[in-house]
Amino acid sequence: MSTNYPYYPARALVDLAAIRSNVRALAAHAAPVAGRSAQVMAVVKADAYGHGLVPSARAAVRGGATWLGTAQIAEALALRAAGLTGRILTWLYAPGAPLGDVLDADIDVSVAAPWALTEVVAAARERGRTARVHIKVDTGLGRNGLLPAALPAFLAGAVAAQSAGLVEVVGIWSHFAFADDPTHPTVLAQADTFDAAVRLAERAGAHLEVRHLANSAATLTNPRMHYDLVRPGLAVYGLSPVPDLAGPQAYGLRPAMTLEASLATVKTVPAGSGVSYAHAYTTTQDTTLGVVPLGYADGIPRHASGSLPDHPGGPVRVGTGGAARTLAVAGRVCMDQLVLDLGPDAAEQAGDRVVLFGDGLDGGPTVQDWADAAGTISYEITTRLGDRVPRVYLGQD
Repeated sequence: MSTNYPYYPARALVDLAAIRSNVRALAAHAAPVAGRSAQVMAVVKADAYGHGLVPSARAAVRGGATWLGTAQIAEALALRAAGLTGRILTWLYAPGAPLGDVLDADIDVSVAAPWALTEVVAAARERGRTARVHIKVDTGLGRNGLLPAALPAFLAGAVAAQSAGLVEVVGIWSHFAFADDPTHPTVLAQADTFDAAVRLAERAGAHLEVRHLANSAATLTNPRMHYDLVRPGLAVYGLSPVPDLAGPQAYGLRPAMTLEASLATVKTVPAGSGVSYAHAYTTTQDTTLGVVPLGYADGIPRHASGSLPDHPGGPVRVGTGGAARTLAVAGRVCMDQLVLDLGPDAAEQAGDRVVLFGDGLDGGPTVQDWADAAGTISYEITTRLGDRVPRVYLGQD
């Protein structure tokens, strides 16, 4: 929490036991195909998808992950500083990155362009260490990575550096464009391109330990793509990367985060009262409004604002037990708060707990419900959760 003050009227409960269980489930999905089992890299980038970098990484390792993955170098270094000792891969940086620090911390580093190899080799020479590198190939996503046509010349330079003892080319990898649609023709086409890249690297003399292509979706739905290592991210936190196919429970996953808050103001207003900015919502009867002290500064999407009758807002669970009900956000989501229309017979009081999302097992809203309300994906809902919302960790060993 950026303010370093212990009180906040909302909190994100993160169940580390769920993360451990999810990783075990993912390892089972990566179980032997043709007699070979893939290792699991738990991707903990973006502060572990908003769940908290170090606690989530530790839980993933205890669940059986043998690798950790971060996009940013700073997160990889933070994992080492926290005492995590297993294999870590980091992959997204620009020229001038502190690659010497990466090598000193025994972190594997991706190379996705000739300049990156040049800088990794320079860092290895300066620090007197051999860099462990993974070559990133753009097999069709059109994002980071070497195009296949550039791979032969790049491999010649990489293997020469390997012969000089400056690098070990230990991995080759890529990323899908349509993994959430397992039958999409690009999935097999990318795998074929990746296979060709692997053959090129092996023939060139790379010392490959791992070949990896599968993200969460491919880990759960496409065993053909598992190779030596799978890289689940979203699924580690118990969310389905393929919600159009099945929810988390179908894959043995349990959502790890519950976002809750305490009601602030509760008051009665007459029919015809405008609610929040621009009065996008107007009460249709005498009713009770409840203010939830979370807003877009906390990561609550403004696109999940609600108006009547055409656009219900994001869902919020109020009450407990048999009296619990799910209501939609009424009016615009503000910077620090949102409003609920609790109805004319509301029994809620200031201080009562409300849940924006959880595991949904009690019929309450989920991260996917909020994604649907905001017209986005579940990845965005948890990763955008602001750092001023405290993370409270449950299920610690």
